[in-house]
Amino acid sequence: MIIMAQKYSFLLSVISLAVLSACTEQPANLQASSPTTEVVSATTSVALAPVAKKVPYEMEIHGDKRIDNYYWMRDDKREDPEILAHLAAENDYTNAQLTHTEKLQAELFEELKARIEKNDDSVPVKKGLYFYSTEMRGDNEYPIYVRSTDVSGANKEILLDVNTLAKDHAYYQVSGLDVSPNGQLMAFGEDKVSRRVYSVKFQDLASKAMLPDVLEGTEGDVVWANDNKTVYYIKKDLQTLLGYQVYRHTLGTPQSDDQLVYEETDNTYYTGIGKSKDGSVIFINHGSTESSGVSVIDANNPKAMPQRLVPREKGLEYDASKLGQYYYITTNLDAVNFRLMKVHQDELGDKTKWQEVIPHRANVKFEGVQLFNHHMVYQEREKGQTSIKVRDLTTQKEHTLSFNDPAFSVYMYGNGELDSSALRVYYTSMTTPGTHYDIDLASGKKVQLKQQAVLGDFNADNYASERIFIKARDGVEVPVSLVYRKDKFKKDGSNSLYQYGYGSYGSTMDPSFSSSRLSLLDRGFVYAIAHIRGSQMLGRPWYDDGKKLTKQNTFNDFIDVTKALTTQGYGNKDNVFAAGGSAGGLLMGAVINQAPELYKGVAAHVPFVDVVTTMLDESIPLTTNEYDEWGNPNDKTYYDYMLSYSPYDQVKAQAYPNLLVTTGLHDSQVQYFEPAKWVAKLRDYKTNDNKLLFKVDMEAGHGGASGRFKGLKDRALEYAFFLDLAGQNKQ
Repeated sequence: MIIMAQKYSFLLSVISLAVLSACTEQPANLQASSPTTEVVSATTSVALAPVAKKVPYEMEIHGDKRIDNYYWMRDDKREDPEILAHLAAENDYTNAQLTHTEKLQAELFEELKARIEKNDDSVPVKKGLYFYSTEMRGDNEYPIYVRSTDVSGANKEILLDVNTLAKDHAYYQVSGLDVSPNGQLMAFGEDKVSRRVYSVKFQDLASKAMLPDVLEGTEGDVVWANDNKTVYYIKKDLQTLLGYQVYRHTLGTPQSDDQLVYEETDNTYYTGIGKSKDGSVIFINHGSTESSGVSVIDANNPKAMPQRLVPREKGLEYDASKLGQYYYITTNLDAVNFRLMKVHQDELGDKTKWQEVIPHRANVKFEGVQLFNHHMVYQEREKGQTSIKVRDLTTQKEHTLSFNDPAFSVYMYGNGELDSSALRVYYTSMTTPGTHYDIDLASGKKVQLKQQAVLGDFNADNYASERIFIKARDGVEVPVSLVYRKDKFKKDGSNSLYQYGYGSYGSTMDPSFSSSRLSLLDRGFVYAIAHIRGSQMLGRPWYDDGKKLTKQNTFNDFIDVTKALTTQGYGNKDNVFAAGGSAGGLLMGAVINQAPELYKGVAAHVPFVDVVTTMLDESIPLTTNEYDEWGNPNDKTYYDYMLSYSPYDQVKAQAYPNLLVTTGLHDSQVQYFEPAKWVAKLRDYKTNDNKLLFKVDMEAGHGGASGRFKGLKDRALEYAFFLDLAGQNKQ
């Protein structure tokens, strides 16, 4: 499972892996009482796979009994010696099985690292009186946060060097670096475990002295009130890891004195906080899968309490931005694909007063708006492609921003100033490295600020990208984004194929550039993103047709895309590889149960595979928030349907592809014991000798290793696993 963030992420991290010595897998169905790796011959040094003991655990609901032989692997404290020994044995076995790829992994790691600019600065973003940016230097794993009074970097001031803070920690993550309105104080959250539970600290930026205030057990972000001494933050339930309480803290007072200003009593909702662009109000965002809402707090009154924009309703989704005396509201009210409305601040609480600004269209999804003093910029999606339009608020004239690639991604970011005359965007395609532009709102003229540097012999002209549509078994056409190296691609079914998918939470994986991916393309791989149902690539109905009681469409789409790509000559049917993480790991688990013969190798990262058991347990982090995504199995209709595809429950005696499974011991989204149990059950049932490898990062969580270079080792291991299976490990 995964929390749907408000921000975009441009790099998928997987779990940290390492390599040691070689050997063969243990035959299926062989049981052992000890979870440790066995060596059966000193002369051949053959290591056997760890076989987990079976302890039957009975679960019954709706008159149906299930026996989970590996339920014992769950340890919420992550301290049980037997479990830790089993996970260590899995790591040792994986290392042993992959020792012959060690040289290839090292080669790939150096390739990936060599393409990255070591001294790399972000594009400054203006907020108040300062321009904020980050700097990466040399072999540093973490950024240095800086600010200056001029976009050129004059009078640069270091705010936070994360490398210094992280030096004594195996894992370290900073979240929510927020500066007070007067620019004199800074708050930031730190996570040293990778459970996404942050301690918020404060610093005086003039003296560099740390303040005594520390806020424990938080989401990591704070929002400053305008008095420069009051902050709002979200506190988490440390069992479910659900952020559900909004507190107000006054600097110089103990956390125990903080005032609770909002508590979410519906455990199917997430809670978020933010601030309007004009700084006048603080937003509390309430969001579940199918319903959402907004409350506002006067940012100028440190004693103000939140006020709902309109009463919350099941099925009503909306969020709000503010310009002058009006709130602009993106909503699904009588609009499946959303529309834009506005309402005067004096008429809050009555949605009958909402006035339409951008109407609903059945084939176009309205995705969001950025407001400026003189312009409104809004984003839409039609036939899977994003467009951005600019409207002059005085003349009401519009123009559409133009881009060159046939399929691309474009994101608005860093537009925090109402009086700006330019729009900041990030643009990328599968052949175009990430590029930052300022676009004049009046003329549409683009000024390129920076393009991601790709070191080495990279030439974009060597690569080609396609957007095609593939007909699924029910006649629906599924978009697919493809990229390959022109001189390596024959379209005769000879190329190895790497197919990626996600397909949940309405999360759309738009085509984007990856310098790491070049290591596959340059070795003749075709890379495909299957934009399957469960995303919003073709609008909100595309999402609705791939969740709850239509979830099987997600798996069918992925399988049907694989079949069509090989039939059409894009990939070799004997060399198809697939990968996905989190809910994409559920996708991997489902497709290898349903169509294992299609795939030579599969990588399932932090996979959500024990769907029914997890969704029946409200003590597990994030479960209750996801009933509208998967269904509530306390209802027999949903129970039966979820059981029909749950990867863990549907493991059967059959031949499975070569499989690499990764997780993090401290994962806060998908608990480590889900993939651990899944691997144990697969090892018991699988009928062939294909590899089944499980790697556990004992120091990381859902996002994998912290640091920009550590994550490259994770990617190198996955690529080496696939290349070796494709016969391209020439060691």
